[in-house]
Formats: sequence, C-alpha cells, structure tokens
Amino acid sequence: MTALPVRDVLDSMPEWFSRAIEQVPEHLDVPVLGINVHARVWGDLSNPGIMLVHGGSAHSGWWDHIAPILAKTHRVVAIDLSGHGDSGQRAQYSMDAWGKEVMAVAAALIDGQPIVIGHSMGGAVSLVAAADHPDSVAALIVIDTPLDPRMHQEGVHNSALRPPKVHETFEGAVARFRTIPEQDVVLPYVGRHVAEQSLKQVEGGWTWKYDPNFFNQTRGRSMREMLTSLKCPSVCFRAEFGLVTLGMVEGMREAVGSKISVVELPQTGHHPMLDQPLVLVAAISTALGLWQESKD
Repeated sequence: MTALPVRDVLDSMPEWFSRAIEQVPEHLDVPVLGINVHARVWGDLSNPGIMLVHGGSAHSGWWDHIAPILAKTHRVVAIDLSGHGDSGQRAQYSMDAWGKEVMAVAAALIDGQPIVIGHSMGGAVSLVAAADHPDSVAALIVIDTPLDPRMHQEGVHNSALRPPKVHETFEGAVARFRTIPEQDVVLPYVGRHVAEQSLKQVEGGWTWKYDPNFFNQTRGRSMREMLTSLKCPSVCFRAEFGLVTLGMVEGMREAVGSKISVVELPQTGHHPMLDQPLVLVAAISTALGLWQESKD
C-alpha cells in the first residue's frame, strides 16, 4: 500500500465515509483482570448490542467507519484487546483472557446479550467468548478467521515481533502503515484514518500502539473444539482473497455441519474493512436482519 498525500486522500473521500467518521465515539475504559481495557462506543444503550473485536496488531479504530452505520439500529462497542490500541498491556496474553475482556466490556457497556463480531485473530477471540459464555452471546460473526491458528502467523514479518520502530514525524509514520499480513488493496482514505488512529507519540517521535509480545499468546483449545460447543446463531465470512481457504470451509462443515453458515465476501482481501467496507457492512446488516426476523 502506497500512502497518498493528505490532499489527494481528502479529495478521494466519499460522502458516506466522511459522515461515518464525523460520528465521534465515546471513549471509555473498563477494568478487566487488573488492567484498563479501552473501548469506543456508538449508539443508544436501549438498542441491541454489538461487540466489535479487531484483529492482531490492530485496534478499535479499524471500525470507525463501520460502527456508525451499524449504530443506526444497535449499540456498538469496539474493544481494544489488551496489548492493542489504548488498552493496558499484560505480561502474558491468551485467547482465554481476551475472551474474558470481550465479555466484561460487553457486560459494562451493553444492556443484554451482545452480538459478537470478530475479524481475523479477533474472530478466534470472539469464538472463545461465545464458547465460554453460551448463555451470554446472542449471535456470532467471524470474519476471515482461519481454523488453523498457525495461519495467523502467515505473512507476519519478523520485524512485527520486535519493538515497533519510532518514526521522527507523524507523516513519516503514516506513510509506513502496513497491514499484517500485508494487503495490496487498501482504500486510501480508510488506510490513512486507520494509520492516524494507530499511532502514539513517544520520545523521539511516533510509533505504533500494539505490544509485539501479543504474538506469543498462549492458545489453549482448538477452534474446531470450540465450534462444536457453539449454541448461538453463527456465521463465518470468508474473504475471497483472504486467509480462509475453501479447504478450511469444507473442514468447518465436516466438523460442525449446519451450526455455522459460511458467506463469501466477493473481491475482498483479508482485511475487508480496508478494501471493501460497504460489502462488509451489507453482509453484517443482512445477518443482523435475518436473526431479528427469526426472533420476531
């Protein structure tokens, strides 16, 4: 992805995106397991709740242009998992602890059972939350989350495991923004906004907010095992050019049958909120509508 000058980015920004990011979220912290876990919040507390869970090395700001659209009908909370964004860091990270963070933040900021939506590594975290709290999750969406956790490491550069580089200037840091794994197509206005939200000022300049130690998290149970224990309505979104292969889809169907539906997101890379955000919103909204109809 090549960063564009600010003026070119602003000129390419569509109206729907401008309207979305103008809806500034409320920023809140929830204490969980000894640290503060940060979240961005949109929408009325009286509406049904959605928990948005980012992928590895990402943060809640990746949903800034997605959440406001969903907040027309829902209370939307985007979490920063520990070691990411504006949340605290831990000596050791685990899927189980992250799952507890998701449910604790949901309990503090949402009235009732949330629909949990997770991308990539966040999909695995969301699956942990749904499997461990079967009576507390209304529905589940996982977005391009491989069944094999080793796939999360594919495309992870060795540099990502080292302390993030400090860049002298803010613009210089924004220009170096890359996804993990790297994605060829990123809408410039989305990429710039996400990059700006990903940075923090430190001595000597600017650096990325994530703790590289999160890559060494302990994993515990297999995803296949957790899939078989699901009780809530569940959907897997497969990005056409993402990490979830057709073979994985067949393996998922063999393991859990009709317990989880699989929907392909056409012309999307592994990070669909960056290259095809409206396709992602349409897919999420369709699932939400179908689940609501089944309840009525």
